[in-house]
Amino acid sequence: MPRTPKAIEEKLYYSISEVALMTDLEAYVLRFWEKEFPTLHPKKNRGGNRAYQKKDIEMVNRIKTLLYVENYTIEGARARLRSLKATPEKRMLITEARIKTTLAEIRKEAGEALQLLDF
Repeated sequence: MPRTPKAIEEKLYYSISEVALMTDLEAYVLRFWEKEFPTLHPKKNRGGNRAYQKKDIEMVNRIKTLLYVENYTIEGARARLRSLKATPEKRMLITEARIKTTLAEIRKEAGEALQLLDF
C-alpha cells in the first residue's frame, strides 16, 4: 500500500523498495530514471544500496507527473526539469524564444490562409 506524503518526513533515508511502494513505481523504473535524469541521484550507503531522501522522492514524483500525467517524452521531461532549474533570466529567454517561434508559425499559417482566400 502506498504511503502518505506525511510518511516521507518520518525517516531520513528510504530504500528503493520503499520508494517504489510510495510512488507506485517498479524499482527498475527508478533505476532507469537515475540514468536518464541527472537531477535524480540518491546517495548510496556503505553497502552500495540506494538511500533516497525526501528531495529524491519529490524529484521522482515530479518526473512521474511529467511523464505519465503531462505526457512528456523522457527527453522533453529532462528539458523541462532543466528549464525549471534555470535562473529567472534564463527562463525569460526560453519563454521569449518560444513566443517568437509560435508567432512565426502563426504568421506563416495566416499567410497560407490568405493565399487560399486569394488576398
